[in-house]
Amino acid sequence: MGVDVDKAKKRQPGVFNRMGTQEQDLKMFLLSKGASKEVVASIISRYPRAITRTPESLSERWDLWRRIMTSDLEIINILERSPEGFFRSSNNRNLENNIKFLYSVGLTHKCLCRLLTSAPRTFSNSLDLNKQMIKFLQEVCLSLNHNKPRDFIGKIIFKNPFILIQSTKRVKTNIEFLQSTFNLNNEKLLVLLCGPGAKILDLSNDYVNRNYTNIKEKLFSLGCTEEEVHKFILSYPDVIFLGEKKFNDKIDYLIEEKFSISQIIENPRILDSSISTLRSRIKELVNAGYSFSTSNIALLSWSQKRYKAKLKKLNIE
Repeated sequence: MGVDVDKAKKRQPGVFNRMGTQEQDLKMFLLSKGASKEVVASIISRYPRAITRTPESLSERWDLWRRIMTSDLEIINILERSPEGFFRSSNNRNLENNIKFLYSVGLTHKCLCRLLTSAPRTFSNSLDLNKQMIKFLQEVCLSLNHNKPRDFIGKIIFKNPFILIQSTKRVKTNIEFLQSTFNLNNEKLLVLLCGPGAKILDLSNDYVNRNYTNIKEKLFSLGCTEEEVHKFILSYPDVIFLGEKKFNDKIDYLIEEKFSISQIIENPRILDSSISTLRSRIKELVNAGYSFSTSNIALLSWSQKRYKAKLKKLNIE
C-alpha cells in the first residue's frame, strides 16, 4: 500500500499488536471517496490507528461529517492534512451530539465548516467539554453587559476555531490579561474579543506574557511610551505571536534601514513579513525611486500579487 511502516510503528506501536485490523477495508473505503493511493498511504503512515476502524463506523462517521462539508473531496483534503480529527475517535454518537449542540448554540453552518477544517479535534471532544467552553463564553459575554451571547460566541469561534480545544482556564487567563494589562472597559474588551483579540485566546499564558514583556521592553528601549506600546499591540494583537528573537530581529533590521520607530508602530503588519522579504522589497522599491521617508511603508506587508502590481507601476512611472 506504500505505507511507511517504520514511521507508523514509531507513532502508534500498539496498533500493530492488534488482531483483526482493517487496512484493506480502510483503503477501499477511502478510494471509493476519491482519495488517491498516495493519500491513503500517507494517512495510515501518520495515523496508524485509522486501520482499527470498521467499515460501518467509517461510513457512519463520514455521513456525519457530510452534514457539515459539501463534498467528499473536502473531507479527503482535511484527512490528508490532519487525519487525527477523523480517526481519533470511533464514538459517532458523541460526534453527532457535538454537531447538534454546536448548531443549537447559534453557530452557523459556515462556522462549523471552519471548525471542521481548522480544528477537527473539536468534534472528538466530549460533549461536556464543549459545553463547558460555551457556558464559559456565555458568562464572559454577560459579564461584559452584552445581551447577545449567541452572536458573541459565534464571532469568537469564527475568529479563533482553536478555542474549543483549549481549557477554559487558559482562555480565562488570557482574557484577564488583556483587560488588566491594557486597562480596558467592558465595551472596549468586547470589541477586542469579537475582533482581532480573539486570535490570541488559545495561546499559552506564559507565551503571551513573555512576548508582551519583550515587545514592551524593546519598544521602551527605542523611546516609546507605555501608551504607544499599548496602542501598537491593540491595533494588531497578532504581534503577540512573534517570539522574542523574531520580533527583536525585525525591529533591529528596520531601524538599521533607517525606518523610524513611529513608522513601524503605525504599520505593525509589516512585522508579518520575513526579514528576507523586507530586505528584497526595500531594495526593489528604492531602486524604483520609492521614498520611504515621504511615502507609506505599509506596502512592505502587502500580498505578493498586490505588491508586484505596485512595483510594476512604479517602474513604468
